[in-house]
Amino acid sequence: MSEIDRDQRFERLLELTRALSLLDEIEPFLQSVIAAASELTDSEVASILEVQDTGDHFRFLAAPWFHRDSLKAVKVPLQGSVAGLAYQNVKPAIVNDVSSVAHHFKGADRAAEFQTRSVLAVPLIFRGEVFGVLEAVNKTGSTHYTEDDTTILETLASLASVAIHDAHMVDRVRKSLDQMAQLDRMKTDFIAIASHELRTPLGLILGHSTYLREVIKPENESHLDIIIRNTMRMKEIVDNFANMDSFQSGMTSVHRGEMSIQRIIEEVSDSFFDEARNKQISLRVETGSDPLMVEGDAAKIAVALTNLVKNAITFTNSGGHIIILGEQIPGYIKVSVLDDGIGIPVKDLPRIFERFYQVESHLTRGHGGLGLGLSAAKLMVEMHGGRIWVESVEGRGSNFTFILPIGLGTSAMEKAVG
Repeated sequence: MSEIDRDQRFERLLELTRALSLLDEIEPFLQSVIAAASELTDSEVASILEVQDTGDHFRFLAAPWFHRDSLKAVKVPLQGSVAGLAYQNVKPAIVNDVSSVAHHFKGADRAAEFQTRSVLAVPLIFRGEVFGVLEAVNKTGSTHYTEDDTTILETLASLASVAIHDAHMVDRVRKSLDQMAQLDRMKTDFIAIASHELRTPLGLILGHSTYLREVIKPENESHLDIIIRNTMRMKEIVDNFANMDSFQSGMTSVHRGEMSIQRIIEEVSDSFFDEARNKQISLRVETGSDPLMVEGDAAKIAVALTNLVKNAITFTNSGGHIIILGEQIPGYIKVSVLDDGIGIPVKDLPRIFERFYQVESHLTRGHGGLGLGLSAAKLMVEMHGGRIWVESVEGRGSNFTFILPIGLGTSAMEKAVG
């Protein structure tokens, strides 16, 4: 081989290596590989075969365009083919005269109306796993396949192996994502149907129980109070389901308007004052005199803060303390809910805002809840273009904080909602 030939072959291999690093679609790349295999080994054609799940035959993964349709349905057996010989022995197989050997599969020749005279086959290997073969067929002229031809084909096979493996990985990831999306749709449909169907009977139970509360004898009032209290609890759970469904699916829009975070903090804290006092928890607010104005949906931010405060009260023992802080920082309004409750284990922190996620049972046992409050708070804050996070030490308390951008414009708000 001349020095010019070597340079030309090296440049062609380098082009394919660059193409692999920019790989967008697998099929054009594999066509480039078999075209290079034909050209660089002076062969009439080349092809790539991949072993099938049954493990007893190959299918053509890449073939010349003029043979592609005719070879699509051809199954090349592992036993009785040159490709199978390279695959099973995990090393190149050279047959310079197929008429002199028994292990040449003639089915592909018949399907493509082609006559094979000689074959060079090398295995496709990725991380020690053999999964296919690259073949060059019919060395031109009267020459035989050489050691240089084998080296070239092995180099091309390495490039093809990486590309095929990456394509399979992408395909598996895509299928997994599709399955996850389907499961999420099924879950969303179930939540929507269940919350819709439960609202009517719960409303009737609550309405009639409230009426009976006014007319029953005093000695039965405590029993009815249990029914009303637990019905309200069930209604809250159903409402959380419905809200999560609508927020997650983007059905709920943000009703923009000027809102005072200071006022929201005061109203939310007032709504929890009795509950905190009954549990002997100190609930304090620190906002200063600034109204802390931002643009957004006051009702949704109030729900987000309500969920954070409720979470703090739930997981703070009697005699504990909760502080709600509101302040303005450059470009944002910052709201924090601090408590000295049971805290959150380090391993649970990354998942604390996921839907239905709950901290270890030995910490949350007896507190109830479905793990929806924090995820709802996160969604509502993010709908406003904000961000929420938590810092916590197990046994010492938690600090839930969210920030909302000041002067969030219409386009930014729509982007956050979408």
